[in-house]
Amino acid sequence: MKTRIITAVVGLFVLAGVLFTFNTLVFNLVIAAITLIALHEIYSALGFEKQDWPLLGILVPYTLLVMLSSYSIYRAMVMPASFLVVLFYAIYLVVRNGVISYQKASGLVMFSGIVIFCFYSFIRLKELLPVEKFGYDAIFFILLILCFAWGGDTCAYFAGRAFGKHKLCPVVSPKKTVEGAVGGVLGTMVFGVLVTVIYSVAADRMEAFTRSNIGVSMYIIIALLACVAAVLGIYGDLFASVVKRQCGIKDYGTIFPGHGGILDRFDSVMFIAPFVTMVVIAVFYY
Repeated sequence: MKTRIITAVVGLFVLAGVLFTFNTLVFNLVIAAITLIALHEIYSALGFEKQDWPLLGILVPYTLLVMLSSYSIYRAMVMPASFLVVLFYAIYLVVRNGVISYQKASGLVMFSGIVIFCFYSFIRLKELLPVEKFGYDAIFFILLILCFAWGGDTCAYFAGRAFGKHKLCPVVSPKKTVEGAVGGVLGTMVFGVLVTVIYSVAADRMEAFTRSNIGVSMYIIIALLACVAAVLGIYGDLFASVVKRQCGIKDYGTIFPGHGGILDRFDSVMFIAPFVTMVVIAVFYY
């Protein structure tokens, strides 16, 4: 537990440093680097042979392109690059027929797509909510996403320890309980509303957040958003656990002592980030 706490504290300082670069190219590159580490964890977990490194290698320039697509010069290249990546995988499977597993390659493509989509959500927020026009709203929503995921995890953990009796999904994750999940959902709702109130007052964005289409119901929307996000966080965690169990591994990596790899720490963020990003843009600004 001590190691986990120390890692968490250090991680928060690193997060603050990353957000400090939010309005620069460095932020995009850091998100790209985190994504690539996660993709390498997937590749390693699936147990590919060394000679199959091109399957991961092709994702490196593609990931960089996607994470830099908030700049117009790169945006137009994303669609043709996506086509080339898919075509490469198809050709690779034909050339390596009988040697490489279609199931493993498909798993790499699917899981990598989920991870890229997740982290791209942060880039999308930066693109659609520029600091010059919307202040630090994008940073707030990124923190809200992380709060939904990690705050929900924390509340679920303590609620499960205190009240847990009924197993949620014993085959996939024996320690998770229904009571813990309920505690996680309720805790996520409370955290979401509190963080929103603090930011609205501290950044003087209360009037902007409560205008026209939102009104005073904003906090109800945040609470409902948190409720759905908490459930998505649980499914993200369970999805990552299913892959780990089928691959026969305990953790995806060791980059975070006491926590595991990038995927072990961001599994609950995978489905929350794109969902919250889409809802926030649709409801709050357009």
